[in-house]
Amino acid sequence: MIDLLKNNWDKIELYIISLWLLFLLIFIVTINIPICLNGNCNFLGLKNLFILNVIPLFALFFLVLGVICFFRFKFKISGSEQTPIVITNIENKNYEHLTFLSTYIIPLIAFDLSKLKYLVVLVILLIAIGAIYLKTHLFYSNPTLAILGYRIYKVDAIFRTENRTNIILISREDLLANQKVSYRKIDENIYYVRTIQ
Repeated sequence: MIDLLKNNWDKIELYIISLWLLFLLIFIVTINIPICLNGNCNFLGLKNLFILNVIPLFALFFLVLGVICFFRFKFKISGSEQTPIVITNIENKNYEHLTFLSTYIIPLIAFDLSKLKYLVVLVILLIAIGAIYLKTHLFYSNPTLAILGYRIYKVDAIFRTENRTNIILISREDLLANQKVSYRKIDENIYYVRTIQ
């Protein structure tokens, strides 16, 4: 189990980043700070305030974790790059960001999070969706990265020693056929690329 986590940690981080919007929405929907507008107000105490806000605090924890994972992702892709490749055929796959958002994020926020059984179902679903995304290598379908300006392309490309087909490129720039790009490998057939000026 530890080896499985260690070997897939980069993908798990990208999955956590993809759920950032869900955790933000859960935080907004479940936060419970009593407001008293008359003169007879008493402070509940930190313990009671904590008990009222266990779910939003967990959501806040994962929000912060998502931010940390994003900065780790940016750091990893800023390192040294491999010999440039040339894109020979390109297909825009940005709609996959929306597929993840509309299929998973939006329906999950509709759960009644005040009931324990729905919380358990939500956690099980998030774990199952994460496992599916890791096994199928679809972890790059990430609405948070789309919001931050990253794009997804499916391309054929000429590497130094071979031609490769159906690889996924993530970029902050618009890519075109016959363009030369430098790359960093994220996973088998998934790369982060920058255009070469």
